[in-house]
Amino acid sequence: MARGTLADTYVAAIQHDLADLPADATRVGVVRQPTSWFHAAVDENSPELGPPADLLESMRDAAEDMKMQGLCEEGAHNAAWEQVGFGETYREHLEESDEAQAALAALKDRLASGESLALVCYENTEKKRCHRTILRERLEDAES
Repeated sequence: MARGTLADTYVAAIQHDLADLPADATRVGVVRQPTSWFHAAVDENSPELGPPADLLESMRDAAEDMKMQGLCEEGAHNAAWEQVGFGETYREHLEESDEAQAALAALKDRLASGESLALVCYENTEKKRCHRTILRERLEDAES
């Protein structure tokens, strides 16, 4: 059986029909606190794969500080990512959280069984760093 494909996008791209996703892909949200309009754009959500609340909060605070210093939205976001060690902390979350491990294993199994998946969150990764990229790398590593 052929392995399913793995894609990713952001919710605004889906809402505005800009997402280039396989037609058969299940849209899996990976956000901690989805809004009602987020739920409308995805088929399901795995909040345990979203960044931990305290990490999101420290990221938000750092980005706000940087915007006050004159950085644009994207610049502040990306600088805050580095300042709070977002990538490293999120990778630790994936390694140490039993819930995240179980959710990752379930997605890996679904891919292995031939289901195509698209990871979805809020950030446009052409402009901003995003945990979705780390999550996709983790799932792609499972393939090899």
